Amino acid sequence: MQKYNIKGMSCAACAARVQKAAEKVSGVESCQVNLLTNQMTVEGNADSKDIIAAVESAGYGASQSDDKTLKIDSETASIKKRFIVSFSFLIVLMYLSMGHSMMSLPVPYILSQNPAAMGVSQLVLTAAVMIINRGFFINGIKGALHLSANMDTLISLGSFSSFAYSTALVCKIIFLSDSSAVSHTLYFESAAMILTLITLGKLLESIAKGKTTNAIKSLIQLAPKTACVIKDGVQKTVLAIHIKEGDIVVVRPGESIAADGTVTEGQTTVNQSALTGESIPVDKAVGDTVLSGTINITGYFKFEVTAAGDKTTLSNIIKTVTDAAASKAPISRIADRVAGVFVPIVLLISVFTAIIWGFTGSGFEFALSRAVSVLVISCPCALGLATPVSIMVSSGVGAKCGILFKNATAVEQTGKASIIVLDKTGTITKGSPEVCNIVPAKGVTKTELLKVAYALEQKSEHPLAYAICSYCQSEKIESVEISDFEIMPGSGVKGIFKGKTLIGSNIKYMSENTTLDDDILRITISLANEGKTPIVFAVDKTPLGIIALKDTIKPEAPDCIAKLKNMGFNVIMMTGDNRATAETVAKETGIEKVIADVLPQGKDEEVINLKKRGKVLFVGDGINDAPALTRADVGIAIGAGTDIAIESADIVLINSNLCDLLSAVSLSRAAYSSIKQNLFWAFFYNAFCIPLAAGAFYSFGIYLNPMISAAAMSFSSVCVVLNSMRLNFFKPYKQNEIKEKSVMKTMKIEGVMCEHCEKRIKSALESVSGVKNATVSHKNGMAEINCDSDTDNKLLKSAVENAGYKVIAIN
Repeated sequence: MQKYNIKGMSCAACAARVQKAAEKVSGVESCQVNLLTNQMTVEGNADSKDIIAAVESAGYGASQSDDKTLKIDSETASIKKRFIVSFSFLIVLMYLSMGHSMMSLPVPYILSQNPAAMGVSQLVLTAAVMIINRGFFINGIKGALHLSANMDTLISLGSFSSFAYSTALVCKIIFLSDSSAVSHTLYFESAAMILTLITLGKLLESIAKGKTTNAIKSLIQLAPKTACVIKDGVQKTVLAIHIKEGDIVVVRPGESIAADGTVTEGQTTVNQSALTGESIPVDKAVGDTVLSGTINITGYFKFEVTAAGDKTTLSNIIKTVTDAAASKAPISRIADRVAGVFVPIVLLISVFTAIIWGFTGSGFEFALSRAVSVLVISCPCALGLATPVSIMVSSGVGAKCGILFKNATAVEQTGKASIIVLDKTGTITKGSPEVCNIVPAKGVTKTELLKVAYALEQKSEHPLAYAICSYCQSEKIESVEISDFEIMPGSGVKGIFKGKTLIGSNIKYMSENTTLDDDILRITISLANEGKTPIVFAVDKTPLGIIALKDTIKPEAPDCIAKLKNMGFNVIMMTGDNRATAETVAKETGIEKVIADVLPQGKDEEVINLKKRGKVLFVGDGINDAPALTRADVGIAIGAGTDIAIESADIVLINSNLCDLLSAVSLSRAAYSSIKQNLFWAFFYNAFCIPLAAGAFYSFGIYLNPMISAAAMSFSSVCVVLNSMRLNFFKPYKQNEIKEKSVMKTMKIEGVMCEHCEKRIKSALESVSGVKNATVSHKNGMAEINCDSDTDNKLLKSAVENAGYKVIAIN
């Protein structure tokens, strides 16, 4: 991909001609020109010299861009200066031309009594305004000479026509002493007013364009300019651009982190909100990853640089957003086709307008006024800005919310899809197993069961073992050393502690090698049917209880899926996992259609079939999801997923949160709505205002003079930009807005005699997955349980009965 900075573009017609010229170069596969950023992106193996020559032959300037960040119009200051000077001359001109003649305001005697002097004064003032704004004429003439008339051609023709006609009248007064010429109206103020108002419009447009990139600019400004690096044992402050991989960087409280890296010393809390959208600061310790552009809040620490410069996460985000801003959405093709023929058509309308009014006997002045009004009121700029401004703003807002749109097509198509396919593992679920149920056998405490489990699993490298150890550590279970540790492939683990054999295994192995009572067997089967993985632990073939694990559902998933349904999506879950587990997850999240037991190529085939029914979004995170992500109309990758999945996707959800999927869809719909509004305004404005300026409604006493036409033209472009900027007020979905589905259950228990009974029952209930807290009273033999709505009453009852009490009823 090659990027070029283009000079001299003033409207969508310019952009269309630059693109057409570049596409003719041999080796150019595709080309996109962005009027908003004045940049051109070229795909192919064409020589850059040939591309630049082609653009220059079309009448525009081109230079290869090596800038990694976004190029935004930097001419606001010069446009502002040009407008102020032009306006100063215009005020004096208006005073002479209209203030004196219409309001009898005083002027120097030599001007009031000498029409020639008055005319020359206006000519000089107008010429000054024209010289100040000579860029319009230079670009307009270049465009005409290259047979590529543009907006500047229209403006320069309109202004020069008024100036030339007025100059001819002044010459008649001076050289021919033609007193009849004095009675004619001079149009010097129109010529100067057109240029000044167009310059004002350009100034407002430039300011508004700058504001559309605020989100991207804020990302660029996150990276600090300097950093403290340890060189030869000495701390030195260096420019951030000089940091290299392997350097050790020191970060103090309040400082920004200058590169990506791994903490090697110290611990701290880092604010990552500007980069990832996380509202809560994240604790960092040795071994944790830190990202460029995030802010160190509390501690002093050192980290080893793993990515610097344009390889950091922040740089990649900026590059993705700017590439998206430079690309074109499919809907923009409508405006491109119109822009390519817009200016020639307007020139023809202007000529015919002058001819028609000339034949009607309305006089040369009126015919000229109508023709000039047509030239200056037409606005190809609004057409050219309609799409890129909305794409730019939505891409920047998305980046601030942790949503990376890789191209404009993704921005447009995401909200138009009707089918969302969600991968299960890592997308709907967390992607790693967690302890969900602990069911001690009768006469065994929870602590005793966990102590045996911890002793066995801490020597295993299995993912399930890691999950059990993490849970035991959080419960502060004592670690004991066992001997003769053995892994039984496909079955479990075992070892010796104080002469006793400890075993942790699946139900099949335990059934064959121990004696399981009916309760243990029933609960194990029940847990397995729920898609969980039960592990039975025993000492010398005597069962101690069950620890069940599962890949838990992300807390936001059920509510997000419900909201997607309310948005009109057909939500489907697709997974390579077995159907029983998939059905369990689907039931818990409210998904009605499940496609299970599919291989990677099977996912691709399923997406092809689904695309026959509508536009498809596919959300996934694994290597096996890459074909489907590429095949879908829009592929959306979870940020915590594999590199291949992220590369294959059109959108990346940095925070791996399904709430961001809702935000992406809503932002896409808002952006598409903004584009349609902009295009409607651009087409409606030109379709209505050009006939109005031509005098189509003159019989009703309605027509526009050139000055009003120039003001209307400037206003139209500003309206398009301001409408797009409303996207800056977009509010993303937040996880804390997701309401947890919890219920309060009451349990009547027999045998609760004292406070010790209360604590025992409370502990047993709170060990059940889904139970948030429990309150037990020995006075009335009741327990109040705050738990998830889908918490199984059988598990609650088993927990209490295993603790040695009898459950009478659960409500």
